[in-house]
Amino acid sequence: MRRLTYENSRGEIIQFYLSPLVIESLTGIGEVDAEVQSQRAPYQDGDTYIDTILQPRFIDLEGSITKTDLQEIKRYRKHILRVCNPKLGLGKITLELDGDIKEIRGSLDGAPVFPERGQNVWQKFMVSWKCPSPYWRDPQEVSRALHAYQPTFKYPVKYPAMYGFSGDSTILENDGDVDTPVTIDVQGPVTNPQIKNLTTGEFIKINRSLSADEILHIDTNTQNKRVEIYRNGSVLEKAWGYVDDDSTFLMLIPGNNEIEYLADSGGVNGIVAIGWHNRYAGI
Repeated sequence: MRRLTYENSRGEIIQFYLSPLVIESLTGIGEVDAEVQSQRAPYQDGDTYIDTILQPRFIDLEGSITKTDLQEIKRYRKHILRVCNPKLGLGKITLELDGDIKEIRGSLDGAPVFPERGQNVWQKFMVSWKCPSPYWRDPQEVSRALHAYQPTFKYPVKYPAMYGFSGDSTILENDGDVDTPVTIDVQGPVTNPQIKNLTTGEFIKINRSLSADEILHIDTNTQNKRVEIYRNGSVLEKAWGYVDDDSTFLMLIPGNNEIEYLADSGGVNGIVAIGWHNRYAGI
């Protein structure tokens, strides 16, 4: 089975599958261009490999409107043009292929094309998308929760006293093909929360206290980096200024990642939720 569903930024949906909008050809779902980056020193034979960068993905769909009545053909043409409108920016492409479901964000690479019918009974059409990020991803976000601080201080005090221990760790598995960004939501009360990827050595730390009604939101996606503090569901302030200078916008590498959540102080309600989508180079 091969079914492609496109949802534009207005929430309008069109589905290409069987009658009346049949997929005849679908390219770009697996293959994607790559640029090999290298450098050469003076008098060096060959060059030195640096990295390989994937280019944006282009998906081309060719199909037919399987109707013969002129009014019905015009109605479906209008529907395609309305939903697949290049002026609406990024939309969501969902592809179901042989029981597997993946999605990707893309914008129309021009308006849909309707060739002259000539002797054809059906009206053919062509739709093309450009996907800035070439990676397909699972529709479902994976999420885990950790505690940062667990108090152990009790009366009467017996010295040496342990006031609490910080740090809750777990293994997060990235089942995709490539590194994937994460979203991090920290619920107060907590002071100076820090999330570490012990597998890679990366960490991000926020030098600020959060009250019980505040939530810190971090998005490490390079195309949508955010550090914000929310209160009552609204953005209270941008929090870029509180990011520790040595922090990095950590990602999960393919396979297991040992993640630790730390804080200087906090309470039992001070938890963090880490979410991510597995990403794939092709489908």
